[in-house]
Amino acid sequence: MLKLIGVRIKDIKSIVGKLRENHLQSHAFNRNLCCSPLRRNMVKYLNQEEAIQIDQELFNKYCFSVDQLMELAGLSCATAIAKAYPPSFGNNKVLVVCGPGNNGGDGLVCARHLKLFGYDPTILYPKAPNNQLMKNLCTQADLMMIRRCQFLNELEINAFALIVDAIFGFSFRPPLREPFGTVIKALQKDCQCPIVSIDIPSGWDVNEGPSEVDALYPDCLISLTAPKLAAKHFNGRHHFLGGRFVPEQLAAKYELNLPAYPTYECVAQLNDV
Repeated sequence: MLKLIGVRIKDIKSIVGKLRENHLQSHAFNRNLCCSPLRRNMVKYLNQEEAIQIDQELFNKYCFSVDQLMELAGLSCATAIAKAYPPSFGNNKVLVVCGPGNNGGDGLVCARHLKLFGYDPTILYPKAPNNQLMKNLCTQADLMMIRRCQFLNELEINAFALIVDAIFGFSFRPPLREPFGTVIKALQKDCQCPIVSIDIPSGWDVNEGPSEVDALYPDCLISLTAPKLAAKHFNGRHHFLGGRFVPEQLAAKYELNLPAYPTYECVAQLNDV
């Protein structure tokens, strides 16, 4: 009888050990799934028309406001930058180059959050639109003592440790128009530091990739909502997805196959460094 009990206890210990091993393996798998970079072919890459349609649904059906999405996008961009280029004690100077549309607005928000993260941002805004939202974002930056310039010749490009390209987004259609053609050409020629592009590298066709002679080739790309087709041509070190705000129904409708963002993060890494 004691021998029989001993065998049963031994069997139970063996079963418990196997269950524990399986649990640990499962936990490790889930952790890796959430925390490691995702392979590019898992996430859908949007063409320009799809990106516009999703944006319109977010505004019209899901009742997001422009400034609400801009705040989420800008915070995501600042977070991704902090992950890829942590602030150092040597040079925290970041130049955020903003275009005339919503991508430029994302850049203004990003600059404000970078300031809060310990960076020293400067905003280059060659052609600020005359609407209240952008005026408000500029006022916020001004009151936070963020320097804002209109002309590139006011700045020494090589004084910055990082350039944020927030010039054109997914609504861009070639050709480049002034003053941004001159700005992009100068950045391409004179910039010796890494460039971070928000959603689309400036000078790139949204569907086809680099389309202009004077296109930027960033070290880091931060895709918003979902990566665009142009991102398949990106060969830089860091590719992030920002904007943890897409409703599940909308993601399912467009088969976005978005990543499971790590824990409470607002960005996910899409490539191996």
